[in-house]
Amino acid sequence: MSKALKLGLIGDNIARSRANVLHGLAGDQNGVAVTYDRLVPKMMEKDFDGVFDHCIATGFDGINVTYPYKEKAALRVTVDDPLVRAIGAVNTVIFHKDGPKGFNTDHSGFMAAYRAVRQEQPTGPVLMIGTGGVGKAVAFGLAGLGTRTLRLVDRDVAKAEALAAALIAVAPDMDISIWISAEKAAEGCAGLINCTPVGMVGYEGTPLDPAAMAGAEWAFDAVYTPVDTQFLQDAQAAGLSIISGWELFFYQGVHAWTLFSGLSLDEAQLRSSLQQEVAPA
Repeated sequence: MSKALKLGLIGDNIARSRANVLHGLAGDQNGVAVTYDRLVPKMMEKDFDGVFDHCIATGFDGINVTYPYKEKAALRVTVDDPLVRAIGAVNTVIFHKDGPKGFNTDHSGFMAAYRAVRQEQPTGPVLMIGTGGVGKAVAFGLAGLGTRTLRLVDRDVAKAEALAAALIAVAPDMDISIWISAEKAAEGCAGLINCTPVGMVGYEGTPLDPAAMAGAEWAFDAVYTPVDTQFLQDAQAAGLSIISGWELFFYQGVHAWTLFSGLSLDEAQLRSSLQQEVAPA
């Protein structure tokens, strides 16, 4: 091994995260020794800021950030990319000598995941449930994919309104509306997206009545533990094309690795190795 990287993941409910495996395999490809720690604030008896400070003090090279801390992370870093500043959420941090720098590979990862499954097919009108950290990144990804109609649903209407305002600033031609009922909002939509934790291990269930999926074309679930969520099972039963959260996990990880290391990857080899190493559950 020619060098080493000290990395980690800050988040809640991450015991089944495969991020450590992905970055370990990426390191193996490139001759880099990687340590990748799970950093759960409650288990460390710290809040997010305490864990973030711990990473700085103990010499981490970089970290990933997941639910529910992506927006908090954005407040602790310098973000050079104006698009990521507009998103207002950070999932990748690099610790530089001149201070931590923040990035969002959920945004680019979602676009890559969509294209891997649907190539250049247009998204059509989209319903997105959940407007938190990953929802923000996915929404800006939809703008990048050319989505022209986006319906937002969130129990916190103020969060949905804030996302709509941020999106309109960069995609003024996008028709964005905020709905209370996901089932009503789904009517006439081609794409159905879950960006809530509902369906994750510990948050079982689905955010959308299966009957509301009739007539849609595709569905994406940001949850990847488990990969086969109830939401995606229902979508598949309704005949929709499926984009799993595992695809977002894979591509955001690939893009994060490039930021952490400055090194490239054989993506096909990494995908194969990752699927052999740990079959997602």
